[in-house]
Amino acid sequence: MNKPLLIFLAVTSLLVTQSTNGKPNIVLFLADDLGWTGLSCFGSDFYETPHLDKLAEKGMKFTDAYSGCTVCSPSRAAIMTGLTPAKLHLTTFIPGQNRPFAKLNSPDWILGLEDKYTTVAEALRDGGYRTWQIGKWHLDFPGDSVGPTAHGFDFSQDRPAGSKGHFLSDIATEALGLESNYATDYFGKLATEKIMEESADPFFLYFAFHVPHTPVTGRKDLSAYFSDKIADGLLHHNPDYAAMVKSMDDAVGEVVEALEANGQADNSIIIFTSDNGGLTQRYGKHDNFTENLPLRRGKGSAYEGGTRVPAIVYWPGVVKPGTICDEPIMGHDFYPTLLEITGIKGNKEHNEIMEGVSITSLLKDPEATLDRDLFWHFPHYHAGGDSPYSSIRSKDWRLVDFFEDGSIELYNLKDDIGESHNLAASNPEIAEELHQRLKRWREEVGAQMMTKNPNFDPERQTEVVKGKRKKN
Repeated sequence: MNKPLLIFLAVTSLLVTQSTNGKPNIVLFLADDLGWTGLSCFGSDFYETPHLDKLAEKGMKFTDAYSGCTVCSPSRAAIMTGLTPAKLHLTTFIPGQNRPFAKLNSPDWILGLEDKYTTVAEALRDGGYRTWQIGKWHLDFPGDSVGPTAHGFDFSQDRPAGSKGHFLSDIATEALGLESNYATDYFGKLATEKIMEESADPFFLYFAFHVPHTPVTGRKDLSAYFSDKIADGLLHHNPDYAAMVKSMDDAVGEVVEALEANGQADNSIIIFTSDNGGLTQRYGKHDNFTENLPLRRGKGSAYEGGTRVPAIVYWPGVVKPGTICDEPIMGHDFYPTLLEITGIKGNKEHNEIMEGVSITSLLKDPEATLDRDLFWHFPHYHAGGDSPYSSIRSKDWRLVDFFEDGSIELYNLKDDIGESHNLAASNPEIAEELHQRLKRWREEVGAQMMTKNPNFDPERQTEVVKGKRKKN
């Protein structure tokens, strides 16, 4: 952040008052396709994320955090609603894709976030919060453009019209008075400006990045910097991807610095996570984008690399700095957590069907446990995937139920984080118990299942058509 802006923030901080009702400000950062090892503090030896590393030093790292799905839209919907994608019937990215000649047909799923659900933004807004959304939404029905303001946000801003990929048009860059045309830089500046708004009311900022999702294009100066850093033996080695991650980290740093400059950092909760794992391959071919090792595979797959993601929570005065929690958590847990922290009741009917659980006990004590199973359901094909599947994690065990051939895979993540040894045959009782739990859960949430495709053609099974719009 430049000196003139710092001076502006310091002066303005005299005018900005903290929440009169004692409720903390909330910042929720969501990365796009950032894998488990995508931050320096989570193991990357190439990417540089000093601001997020510092946030982790001051807060809590979750080693076993998960997204709600192996692709983006369902995970975002889960965060917004506190519900699993299976219960929402929003189970793949919008608008999705169908494979008319694949072995199985996908169900008639819901291609958008329905307004019958009370989002976390609506609950917080009704509880006295200003609610802002900056960046990617990806929850509108195809053909609709209602956006976040139809789901509880007072303010919403994505990339300006005319943007291409991660870059703003020259017209927009000039009109907005920006030094950089990189969208992530614009979002960071905009978030900082929103934080400086005078108000006695607390705010909820949902800052959803477009990076490091494809197209893999970073700012030229940062890409050049990381090109010079490439060396043999590094886990990560794509300079453009590294540049995207660095821009994301810089934006996080701007927001944190603004909170510190105006005296609101100690009255703020900051959450950082990702919508799914990093994309490592498409249609069986490895992409030179990123790696999620030691996890197996990545976005779109049935394995840990598709859903295990980095997560950091900063909550001054409650979270002990530098703590690490190994208890599994999921994106849909943040909604009930924020309700508990703020004391906001929310919508009673929605709360009764909410599947996420508050992780406040973990934030206060990283050794605490939640004593529950986690579930995923992906009745679709994906370029980065293996086969449609459901899965369950129960303590150290993870079972995957593949739909095409009915095969079962069982892994002990404590001993085999890379999921290289299928233990289903040697542990039949554990496999059967977890499989039965998974099937009961699917019935309880009304999970949509796939059906046999009478038009199955082995020669054409990977052909793709876009999903059709469905709105109930």
